[in-house]
Amino acid sequence: MTRTMPMSRRYLLAAGAGSLALACGGAVPLPVPVPSAAAAPGMTRQEEIVRRWYAGWQQPDWGPLDALLTDDFAFSSAAGDDHISKSRFKKQCWETQIAFIGQFELESVLTKGDEAFVKYLCHTKNGKSLRNVEHLTLRGDKIASIECYFGAESSFPSAVSKE
Repeated sequence: MTRTMPMSRRYLLAAGAGSLALACGGAVPLPVPVPSAAAAPGMTRQEEIVRRWYAGWQQPDWGPLDALLTDDFAFSSAAGDDHISKSRFKKQCWETQIAFIGQFELESVLTKGDEAFVKYLCHTKNGKSLRNVEHLTLRGDKIASIECYFGAESSFPSAVSKE
């Protein structure tokens, strides 16, 4: 037996959309907006920039990544990269690795001021994975430097993919 109960529009508006669905004859699934990475609750501006950086590696287009880096960007790693420039980073790191990267799974993003530590699991296109930690320094809405701390001796996408 279904019971109907007259309700005023004022009551329905005060009670919310869920009540409206119930008043219309039962449980009606209502779309719930999913926040984008940029609008996630509690996300800082720095975290948004960091997440855009790693998401950008999923596309074979340097433009969006380049736009996130300062003109005087510097990259350092234990692989012999000692404060290399943006153009050298593009040639030595992006151009040699982009063909191997499937996606980055950000396991931890910690920000304080204009610094961020990121621990990620990188999934290569051929099903391998690697884990690294990176320290990013931001300036304004751009990344000024990245220091990569490899999780293993050869923990970058091309090396892992060849194993």
